[in-house]
Amino acid sequence: MGSFKNHNGGCHCGAVRFEVQITGHEEIRECTCSICTKTALIHLIVPKSRFKILQGEDALTHYKFNKGIADHMFCKHCGVKAFYIPRSNPDGYSVNARCLDEWGDLPFKIVEPFDGKNWEQAKSIAHLSKE
Repeated sequence: MGSFKNHNGGCHCGAVRFEVQITGHEEIRECTCSICTKTALIHLIVPKSRFKILQGEDALTHYKFNKGIADHMFCKHCGVKAFYIPRSNPDGYSVNARCLDEWGDLPFKIVEPFDGKNWEQAKSIAHLSKE
């Protein structure tokens, strides 16, 4: 599969920048829940130990709804959600794979759908990396 390498990404305006350690061959998912559908988020789930905010933490605004577990973070300048702490993996981050600088060049595995509309029934995601 390959070793972990640092990859950078950020929001549209550049105020928020992050670094994530990935191989580039991870499985990414498209969720059908209301917020992910409306924001076209493609999930790349990583443990907190492999994620770091490089700049712009003060440019983030937070949004919680429903059970209040997921911490949706948006750039308060451009509105892009480059990453957030998901309800399905509160000990990690969901990076919006589309916000990686090399998004089009990384050989991610085919996007697999996740039934976020029916989250309670579909919440067992056996593929989440806990490394």
